[in-house]
Amino acid sequence: MPAESAPAVPRPPARTSAQAPVLTGAEAVVRSLELLGVTDVFGLPGGAILPVYDPLLSATQLRHILVRHEQGAGHAAEGYAAASGKVGVAIATSGPGATNLVTAIADAYMDSVPMVAITGQVFSTLMGTDAFQEADIVGITMPITKHSFLVKDASEIPGAIAAAFEVASTGRPGPVLVDITKDAQQAEAPFVWPPRYDLPGYRPVTKAHGKQIQAAVALLAEARKPVLYVGGGVIRARASEELKTFAEATGAPVVTTLMARGAFPDSHGQHLGMPGMHGSVPAVLALQESDLIVALGARFDDRVTGKAALFAPNAKVVHVDIDPAEISKIRTADVPIVGDLKEVLVDLDTAFRSATASDGADYAEWWAYLRGLQDQYPLGYTPTTDGLLAPQHIIQRIGELTGPEGVYAAGVGQHQMWAAQFIRYERPNSWLNSGGAGTMGYSVPAAMGAKVAQPDRVVWAIDGDGCFQMTNQELATCALNDIPIKVAIINNSSLGMVRQWQTLFYDGRYSNTDLQTGHDTVRIPDFVKLAEAYGCLAIRVEKEEEIDDAIRLALETNDRPVVIDFVVSADAMVWPMVPQGVSNSYVQYARDHSPAFSEED
Repeated sequence: MPAESAPAVPRPPARTSAQAPVLTGAEAVVRSLELLGVTDVFGLPGGAILPVYDPLLSATQLRHILVRHEQGAGHAAEGYAAASGKVGVAIATSGPGATNLVTAIADAYMDSVPMVAITGQVFSTLMGTDAFQEADIVGITMPITKHSFLVKDASEIPGAIAAAFEVASTGRPGPVLVDITKDAQQAEAPFVWPPRYDLPGYRPVTKAHGKQIQAAVALLAEARKPVLYVGGGVIRARASEELKTFAEATGAPVVTTLMARGAFPDSHGQHLGMPGMHGSVPAVLALQESDLIVALGARFDDRVTGKAALFAPNAKVVHVDIDPAEISKIRTADVPIVGDLKEVLVDLDTAFRSATASDGADYAEWWAYLRGLQDQYPLGYTPTTDGLLAPQHIIQRIGELTGPEGVYAAGVGQHQMWAAQFIRYERPNSWLNSGGAGTMGYSVPAAMGAKVAQPDRVVWAIDGDGCFQMTNQELATCALNDIPIKVAIINNSSLGMVRQWQTLFYDGRYSNTDLQTGHDTVRIPDFVKLAEAYGCLAIRVEKEEEIDDAIRLALETNDRPVVIDFVVSADAMVWPMVPQGVSNSYVQYARDHSPAFSEED
């Protein structure tokens, strides 16, 4: 994400320490957040962070939302950031409070979500003694943060927090940890703002090299089967408009990864859909049979490439990313471009228009082939045969009745893939999910954070019965804090994606995937009773004619959260599918059905 999209650090005339007010370290935490423009934080108090919670009670510019589990605070901060582009903030105490944030921090790191986690730490004199609730959270999170700060001196708190926000929100966004000892929170020091801090070696490159732009355009102009492979970096860079302008100038087909849904409108004629293990056949085969891939903020993830050695064997690669470590990590780039996508796309567009001003690029034959794939392999699903609801139909209706201005946060598994496939995304920041880490339990707290960030939008948590049971306690947070999210539980009474793999690859041996929550089971828990206990409007839907009315009632209810228990068939599967470890050429449109592909490819 470009630096200008992050909350700017105010730069009033510098004050000397002699002129500055004297605050406790805890007061400095709160004041720093306020001066950085933060309005909402998610957290749970405990002994080592307790000093910060005292001034929080008096804060007038900062809303603290008390979660029921620290993992919920982390995912809420992620959802807040992903829906708004701002930095999300989560607060926890030391030891188990901090370690409960680890999953969300890892999730934010994998998906490049700008987040600052502030944790309390035991007294500096006790560190290393195995003190009560001590954990080396800086060491634990070292591989999953952009940077970590351990603060033992009250005077260093403003600088550490300001630096954390800069690192989290610039370059390739990501999570930053600020761990503050209890004695640093209790001690007093002059509060100097803006603080001075040094980030040696941290200089994200935003402007691409002109020769690389020209080389990329030359490849694009001579290509006959190009594809714009769009990743989540386009959304983080706020570059969707620039992408649309460039794509229309080239006339090339566009595919948007799971993390990039909404970066390019689904309704656009150049869009082929989502590539990858459960991508559309046209998107998967377009990449596989291309002669040029222009990767924009994408990282050649294994779920997109299939077996990497067999991915797009005839394609040259232009790889654009703000993180140089991603370029050529998996697929060697013929033209590597390091820079901010918002700027790089403008440069590419200008150069391409100049290079092709006379005759333009000719992709007619390529488009004829791709249109044939679209006609032959449209997105669809097989009706259920057991009399239970089709989950794809439910999710499609949620999208159609809510519309593109809604925000949709999914858990992980079959319902995640169906939500990516069957809801049409027309704008960025409307699709939130755990793409890299695949974190069960993401959906409800992420939707909560998104609703706090975007209170005027309808926010859906599309969750599975397995995922929902990991973080549904945050419904209490929603009900008590007037955060009226809508939750659609796609209840197939099982760990659906694992069950699908057991069906396909383990001869239907369903080892430990039956959850007993759905049709013709003991229904433990009963999701309707559970939701009502949390102060939500609860609905159970078991008949097709009830689907639309339930969704409409949810859309009309804004005084409390809504939970709909959609009882669906356990036999529904996600298609298309590329089996793990094979070439994407073997994409299966449905069970035991692969499209024909050219042998020489």
